[in-house]
Amino acid sequence: MIDRPNQVWCGDITYIPMHRDFLYLVAIMDWYSRKVLAWRLSNTLEADFCDDALKEALATHGKSQIFNTDQSGLFTSAG
Repeated sequence: MIDRPNQVWCGDITYIPMHRDFLYLVAIMDWYSRKVLAWRLSNTLEADFCDDALKEALATHGKSQIFNTDQSGLFTSAG
């Protein structure tokens, strides 16, 4: 049972269609409060923008017990 902030976070990426290409939005969210803790936009699917959003969430809100994603390679990147 999720009963407090910073217990479970989730991260996900969505594709935003543009005129010729896509923008990519990553959001890190706290499941308890439903608050978006950090987000980034990118015009490429390189892992840097995911890493930056996660680092911001950690720096601003501390560490969660669980970080849930869809196992995207962007969140599991060693780089």
